[in-house]
Amino acid sequence: MLKKIIGINFIIAFVFLTGCASGPSYQTFKKTQKPLNPEQGRIYFTRLDTMFGAAVTSDIKLNGEVVGSSTSGGFFVIDRAPGSYTVSTSTEVERNLQFVLEANQTVYIETEVGMGVLVGRIYPKLITEKEAMKQIKENKYDDGLSD
Repeated sequence: MLKKIIGINFIIAFVFLTGCASGPSYQTFKKTQKPLNPEQGRIYFTRLDTMFGAAVTSDIKLNGEVVGSSTSGGFFVIDRAPGSYTVSTSTEVERNLQFVLEANQTVYIETEVGMGVLVGRIYPKLITEKEAMKQIKENKYDDGLSD
């Protein structure tokens, strides 16, 4: 019985640890971030640090290119030329968000976990700067691409 309890605790700990961001804090990241080129736009991606769906992750694609990963308690940022963009996430099903990025504009996208049939689904959605900064200040930098 003790081995079973230890085994269950190990599995629970593994699930919580594998889905969480572990990079530098926003305050540390901000010190090294380059200013935005006024001819480009900036896109922040963020995800709340919650226990619900913590182990559920998805690549985040921008116009078909993987730019990062949706990680519980994580954020990352990319700069891009102005234009129309589609953000895609995929677990059981693909979810898309379309938006237009303008020069010298910053856009904030939250990826949140919702219920799915077999696993959680990750939904991208636009949020305000105020909403994003509440999350990002508590999150860790993690684009899901670096080792």
